[in-house]
This record gives sequence, C-alpha cells and structure tokens, in this order.
Amino acid sequence: MVTTQKILLSSLILSITLLPLSSCKEDDPTDIETYDFQPILNHLAQHVITETYVDLHAKSISLVSAVTTLQTSPTAINLEAARQAWRDTRKPWEQSEGFLFGPVSTKGIDPSIDSWPVNVVDLEAVLGSGAVLSKEYIDGLEGTLKGFHTIEFLLWGEDGEKTVDLFTAREFEYLIATCQSLESNTNDLQNSWNVTGENFQSEIAEAGEDGSMYVSQKSAMQEIINGMIGIADEVANGKIYDPLSQLDVTLEESRFSANSKADFIDNIRSIQNLYAGLYMISGDGVTTFIVSENSELNALVEAQMQNAIDLIDAIPGTFTEAIFENPDAVTAAQESVRQLQETLQSQVKPLIDAI
Repeated sequence: MVTTQKILLSSLILSITLLPLSSCKEDDPTDIETYDFQPILNHLAQHVITETYVDLHAKSISLVSAVTTLQTSPTAINLEAARQAWRDTRKPWEQSEGFLFGPVSTKGIDPSIDSWPVNVVDLEAVLGSGAVLSKEYIDGLEGTLKGFHTIEFLLWGEDGEKTVDLFTAREFEYLIATCQSLESNTNDLQNSWNVTGENFQSEIAEAGEDGSMYVSQKSAMQEIINGMIGIADEVANGKIYDPLSQLDVTLEESRFSANSKADFIDNIRSIQNLYAGLYMISGDGVTTFIVSENSELNALVEAQMQNAIDLIDAIPGTFTEAIFENPDAVTAAQESVRQLQETLQSQVKPLIDAI
C-alpha cells in the first residue's frame, strides 16, 4: 500500500529535484581540486566493503552447519533453520552488489555464486549420475549449477513448497557440497580484502599513492560511484523490468524462496551503505563530500534511496504474484529506482568527474 507518508515523500523529492541549479552556490562549496577523499576511501574500504565480506563469510559458515544438521536430522524445524541460514547469508551478499569491483570481479566469484536461472535440466542430470558430489566437483561446475540459487532450489523446490520428506540422499550430498563451495568462495572474497590477507582494501584506502592500482583518489571514487549506479541500473532495468515486462517468473532472481523483494531492498541498501558510510559502524561516506558541495542534492539522494526501499517494500504479496496482480505497484517501485539511478548518474557522478 502506498501510504500518505510516501506521497508526501514523493512530493519532497519532486520539490528538491526542481530546485534551481543556482541553489548550489548557496552552500559555499569546498575547493574540489584540493578535497582530500582519503578519510572517505579508508572508511568505505575498511569498515563498509571489507566488513560486509567478513559478515558474508561468517553467515556462509553457519549455512554449511545448518544444511549438515538438516542431513543428519531431516526435520521440518531443521529445514526452516537451513532456509533461514540461506536468507541470512543472502543479505550481506546482496548488500555487497553496490561494489562488484576488485576481486569479486577479477576472480570470477560473482558468476560462480550468484548465477540464475538455475539449469534444472542439467542439475537433475548430475543428481542422476554416478559423480561423487564433493566440493571440488561442485567447484568445477557452471555457475547455474551451484551457488545461491542452486542451494535455494534444493531447499525450496520448484514450487517453493518442498517438504523435508522429499529430499533424496543425493540432494543432501549436492546441497552440502554446494554450500561448502559457496563458503570457500566467500572466504576467498573476505581474505582478498582483509589486511591480514591479500589486502585489496589498501588499493582503495591508499588511492593516488605509489603502489596503488588507482592512480588518484578521483579514480577510486569513480569506481565506487559507478558501482552504485551499476546496481541501481541492474535492479531497475534487469531484476525488476525483465520478469515484469515479459511476465516470465523464470527471469525472477529468487523466486523459489520468494526472497526477491528482500534482495532488491538489500541492493538499494548497498548503495545506502556506501553513501552513508555505514555497515557495522558509521563513518565517512560519499555523503561527506556531497553535502559539502550541494546540500540539496544530498537531501535528494537520501530521500530517493529511502523512497526506493519503501516502494519495493510496499509491493503487495510476493514479487511473483505482484507482476501479475499488482503491476502498477511494481512499476512504481521500478521507477523510484530509476530516479535514483538518474540522480547518481547525472548529478553525483559529475561532481566526482569534475575533480
């Protein structure tokens, strides 16, 4: 339901958007050419990005434990516990998709753990084969046969109503090995960023210094802003638009678990976390710079992020149901994410590009 409060918020966003450009001058902006982004870059690299991956890895360990317990003691309670462990692991992953650069890209971890739709035909063939379903075997499979959505399919089934008595011994073996493969990938990811591991966070935190792959603080900030724009584009024009425009549920990202709306919200929160400098603890974020240059733009971005989250959350029922029964609500949510993407692209990014 779109509440009166949300209508007022939309009016606020419109009024901010229509403010004349001359209002920027009233903020007495700082000298962009001498702005020191190091505190922002250091906090985002250490306390937002790295901590998100550390959290993701911790949750993936719990997921392995939950599915192992389910195999040992296949009860309805343990099935729900395993499903909740999947949702808990899914959350930090979706909140990491605003920064799909660095090791998650160069090591191919993203397609390895988050490809969809699941290749059900080949998955059934693997289950019917004599292959030993070890972690190492799963590691070698295509992305659509492992990762989050294969685990989701095995836990919920095609119609989302799988009961524990329907699990086969081979499905338990596949499920555990796939969760172990996921845990291994998330461990690689957190180790890649952690100072005690490969320390990729120093590439961002020390941008512009000798040895960093980022030749300037500006280039590191551009990487971060482009990541925020990229996930807004994917949510609006891919994750929501594709199943809605084609009325095809097989294009929906987390349809087995009915977790798609939570996925979309966490994707917007990944933008929010980078912008506000907030994950486990708060600190400098993109807002620190934007508010110093244009407080009206800062207010607009903050309002649009929250509006997108509110309108996605307001979609009635599951996303699968809504694309058929409430397409206007889905379209309103999609448009709110597009507005956020447009603001990031046309107003926030140019401030960084102008440095």
